[in-house]
Amino acid sequence: MTLKRFIPLIILTLYAVTAAAQSQLTFSCQEWDFGTIREADGPVSHTFTGENTGDRPLVILDVVTSCGCTVPDFSKRPILPGQKADIGVRFDPANRPGSFSKELTVYSTERKKIGVLRIRGTVLPRERSVEERYPLDAGGGIRLNTGLCAFAYVQQGRRVESTVGIVNTTQKSLSLELIPEEQSGLLTTEAPQQLAPGQEAEIVFSYYIPPTEPRYGTLRDVLGIRIDGSTSRIPLVVHGIGVDPMRTPAGGGTGPRAQLDRNTLKFDVVRRGGGPVRRTVTLSNEGDAPLRVRCVESEKGFTWQLRPGTTLPPGESLATEVHFDPARADYGVQVGHLMLITDDPVRPMRKLRVTAIIEE
Repeated sequence: MTLKRFIPLIILTLYAVTAAAQSQLTFSCQEWDFGTIREADGPVSHTFTGENTGDRPLVILDVVTSCGCTVPDFSKRPILPGQKADIGVRFDPANRPGSFSKELTVYSTERKKIGVLRIRGTVLPRERSVEERYPLDAGGGIRLNTGLCAFAYVQQGRRVESTVGIVNTTQKSLSLELIPEEQSGLLTTEAPQQLAPGQEAEIVFSYYIPPTEPRYGTLRDVLGIRIDGSTSRIPLVVHGIGVDPMRTPAGGGTGPRAQLDRNTLKFDVVRRGGGPVRRTVTLSNEGDAPLRVRCVESEKGFTWQLRPGTTLPPGESLATEVHFDPARADYGVQVGHLMLITDDPVRPMRKLRVTAIIEE
């Protein structure tokens, strides 16, 4: 490098070092421990004090927090060299029981990070009311903690179990009966037949897919609730996704790996009287074992032509079509989801979002 080119580089380096030295906000304490606080006592606050240790005025542009429960308070007035400035922080423990650790990042008007502050502590939860613990009013004095029992994957040959909380808020005993409205044939339910005054209990749901009778895709059950002979307006909905057992491939391989070339498929503007339209989606097997399609589910007039039983060798791809008949859809924006289940041991389910705009 010539001297003529080297001198400007030295000048730029010195300028950068000088500028950095001129933008310093030094905190004597960068972390504050609130210790143990009670949720019932409400928000707590602390003030951090920083000093401008540079040789020119400094302005705090912003203080960014890692959570909406943490609110900073600061001034944008210039801080002269040697002067101090306060940054307040307010933490709201509402609905945040347990340990917490929140970070605050301080930026100057030069858009440089000039400080990182942290608060931490432990929140003791307040006692919840019955209405808070059981927010869903099923009628007749019965309340539930939820009306939806959502399982993720339900693997063949492995029983999965979940519960819904229930409470009798009246001063009398109530009879309880669950009436199947939609049935998968794979759900087992255990529920109390009688609830004493003020009694809290659980309804236990379990799915089991026999390995000798595999079931793939959506499992859905809907149960009506009958309380002292009267049917509640609130049903209980239970659902899951049936898949193969998710085993680690033998021999250190990856097994099959399903990959779609897109997550969203757009049909854009479609004329309602123009007849069916189609778009292409590519499914690839990026693993080292054959990939088998177990289930394909379509909705809202979108039809995926991929068929269960299709097998894709390792490293190969398959172009598949999605069809849409606008004559069977309403005008305006149509949005649907297509679901693909394969024997991929890591991500057996893939969802494809499909959209179309229907015009005359």
